[in-house]
Amino acid sequence: MRFPLGIGAFHRHIAAMAGEESTDYGRVAHIVPGVRRITAPNPGPFTYHGTGTYILGVGTVAVFDPGPDDEAHVAAVLNALSGERISHIFITHNHRDHSPGALPLAHATGAKIVGCAPIDMADDGPRADAAFDAEYRPDHVLCDGEHVEGDGWTVEAVATPGHTSNHLCFAWVQQRILFTGDHVMGWSTTVVSPPDGDMAAYMASLEKLIGRDDRLYLPTHGAPVTNPIRLTRGLLAHRRQRERQILSILGNGPSTIAVMVERMYASVDKRLHAAAGRSVLAHLLHLRERRLVAEDDGEWRLSA
Repeated sequence: MRFPLGIGAFHRHIAAMAGEESTDYGRVAHIVPGVRRITAPNPGPFTYHGTGTYILGVGTVAVFDPGPDDEAHVAAVLNALSGERISHIFITHNHRDHSPGALPLAHATGAKIVGCAPIDMADDGPRADAAFDAEYRPDHVLCDGEHVEGDGWTVEAVATPGHTSNHLCFAWVQQRILFTGDHVMGWSTTVVSPPDGDMAAYMASLEKLIGRDDRLYLPTHGAPVTNPIRLTRGLLAHRRQRERQILSILGNGPSTIAVMVERMYASVDKRLHAAAGRSVLAHLLHLRERRLVAEDDGEWRLSA
């Protein structure tokens, strides 16, 4: 599968495959039988309409990515689950638009916080909205392949490092539905920002999902993905195409990341160029690991 080099066209393709997402903040959207979603009011260039908090089950339920520490959003989740019990709060990764809501939700309900390992580090990239949540403290860190049993559901942890080193997806085993966090989103490609973000790991994680048989992806940002394997193959092809584009640019002589971003993302909102530069850096580091490029004082070139 091939896509145009223009990232805007590729993002439109993602949106078409994913469909539409409700932005009725605070309201419950019924996604599929057994899964509800409430979108947090934190829209932005990296969060799309906002963080989608999923609720799995009926009666005794699990909550996925409770979002920012937003009083109104936490209250909306609690109101939606009046008369029900939250047994587990699953966290895909501890960026501030995903995990901070876990603590007040756990305090209010007694639910266990489970999922990714904590990472507490400065985010030296442009994603000020998604720096690491230093207060994240899970009751239990899940390992790849580990299962959690609930009332009528089983959730499997699927390690998918790349966007962050601790990123997990969560599979609802009985229905072959994967909660994908930021690894695969329903509206855009994922930012991979070094030093914690790693392009080699991200691409390997995409290949891992291609080998699974999930029938539906539920990303934390964007609408459900109804053609998951096709989209994941497209995301991997897109990253490989970006590599070829970088090598083509450097084939004409040394260049800087800023110049490469201007050429590669000419049709993209300039507010996103800093984030695009982080992903370009991640690609360059991956290419350098394979001895295809080299760097000297901020200028990149093809290896001799």
